[in-house]
Parts: sequence; C-alpha cells; structure tokens
Amino acid sequence: MDPRPVAGRPGPAAPVPDGAVTEDAPVPDGAVTDDAPVPDGAVTEDAPVPGPHGSPRRGRMTGERSDYLRAALTPRLIGLFVLLLAAAVVCVRLGAWQLDRAAIRGAAKAEAAHAATLAADPVPLADVLHPQTTFTADELARTVEVTGTYRPDQQVLVPGREVDGHPATLVVTALWVTKGPDAGAMLPVVRGWVPADTVGTDGRAAPADAATAALLAVPDGEQRVTGHLGASEAAVSTAYPQGMVGAISSAQLANLWGGPTFSGYLVEFTENPDGTRAAVAPSGLRHAPPPAMAQETGLNIQNLAYAVEWVIFGGFALFLWWRMVRDEVTYRREDAGLA
Repeated sequence: MDPRPVAGRPGPAAPVPDGAVTEDAPVPDGAVTDDAPVPDGAVTEDAPVPGPHGSPRRGRMTGERSDYLRAALTPRLIGLFVLLLAAAVVCVRLGAWQLDRAAIRGAAKAEAAHAATLAADPVPLADVLHPQTTFTADELARTVEVTGTYRPDQQVLVPGREVDGHPATLVVTALWVTKGPDAGAMLPVVRGWVPADTVGTDGRAAPADAATAALLAVPDGEQRVTGHLGASEAAVSTAYPQGMVGAISSAQLANLWGGPTFSGYLVEFTENPDGTRAAVAPSGLRHAPPPAMAQETGLNIQNLAYAVEWVIFGGFALFLWWRMVRDEVTYRREDAGLA
C-alpha cells in the first residue's frame, strides 16, 4: 500500500518522541493547571481589589438622594456640619471686616493724597490744564497760578451753598487769561463767598448793603491769581434771578460770557508774604473752601485680597463637609455590594 496521504483523508499519526507531553498525558503530581482550584487567600488577575472596609472597591459610586440624606443626618456628620458651618460664618465675618478695613484705608490714603495736593506749591495753569480739554481726577484740587484780567460785567452769584455751617452765596467772576500759551481763554474764578442774607433776590441779585457791595466789587487791572482747580458742575435748569446761576458750570458760563473756556474753575486763595495762605482776600472777601476730594476713594488692595481669601476659606469649609457626605455614601454602597 502507498504510505502517502490521500487528499481529504488523514494520514497515520506521527510517533511521539520519548519524554514529550501530550494533552492526554497524565499530569504529574504537584503541577498546577488552568483548571486547578485557587488556594485560599491567593489573588488572581480577575479578583477585585479590596476596599478600605474589606469590600471590593469598584470605583467611586453615586447614590440616590435618600442615601445622601441618611448619611448627612448621622450624628457624626451633623456635628461636623455645625462645626464647619461655624467656621464658614467666622470666615465670612472676617472677610467683611477686611473689606471695611480696605475701604477705611483706601479713604485714608485718598485723604492724605488730597491734603498733599492742596498743600503743594502753585504751578502755572498751562502746565496742568488747557482750554477745551477734558477735566480729569488728576487735575482736581491742583494748586495753580494764572495771570489775567477780570471783567466787572461778567460776575454771577451762586446761592444755596454752605461754608462752616453757615448759608453762603459764592462769588464767581470771569478771568480772561493774558499771559502764556492760553492767552485769550476764559477761566471762571470763585473769588469768595458772602453770607446768604446779604444778597437781595428781588428780581435781580444785588448786595443788600454798601458793605456787601464793596466786597463784591471786581478788582481792576491785571491780576495774578492763585487757587485750586475744581471740576465743572452740572448746570441747573431752575430759573434764578438775573445775576444768579444754580451751579458753577463751565458750559453755562461760556454761554453767558463767551470763550474759549476751561472745563474747570479756580477757587482763589491769597498767599501771605511768609508763604502761608490767608482765609480772607485783601478786599475783605472771605475765600471759599477748596474743592473736596472725589467721592470714589477706592479700596486698599492688600485688605481687599485678605477679604477674598477669607470668603474662599469659608466656602472651602462647606465644600469639605459635602465631600465627607459623598464619601460616606460611597463607602456605604460599597459595603452593601451595590454596583
């Protein structure tokens, strides 16, 4: 017979060499096979990793709302909530205190800067402000000097003011600049104030007596005027007697007196020979107080940062309690074997 295999028909089995192990061969004693039982305590590749409570850890698990409620109402977490809530309240109050300190320190810093501006030596007006330009906070209360002439027919009274607790009427006169690059421009000057009851308002603003008339007299000739710059006020539409206006508005005064004009005004003061500043002009007219500092004084940056930090700490205390509740729910579900 031909020993070669025929297609589609298996040939004779090949002889197995001595010592070879086949699938059907008996397993020697002590050998471990795939089907052998795993000894107690042994860890296999498919075995779950024990969790912190001895149960298999299957990753972070979420629970139902009732699970969170039961966990949150345990005595331990209630106590922690009260403790952390108290810490959060303390942090918020400390943040509010730091915010108050930021406002106080910001105001104190602004007041010191404003006082330094008022005490500064006068500089030429042309170095600080020009006609037809915007008045900014940097120009407020700056001490300047300017040379010009007053015009007797360009003076108004501004009622409804208060100086040192007394009702007052301001005296505002047009000063036409005669020197420097802005010669020919008009600058409103608050020359001083008189008591409100010394000005009559019967159809026209007029001094009530000769003494007041002398105080309101406009100086003649070229004048060197020193004072503090103030920002133009908003115009008042209320009707006033002739010779009176409701506010020191550069635009309104320019309509009355012409221009070009500056976007602010000057509060005049008198310098004594020794460099001090007099409260009364040589004519006897009392000077008006200098412009007040801006209402917005800002906050101290350092205290503001502290306030933000305290609020963050308070929020973190509450977040920490929530994490504890969530972890408690997760561990309970793991212990119960819930997937």
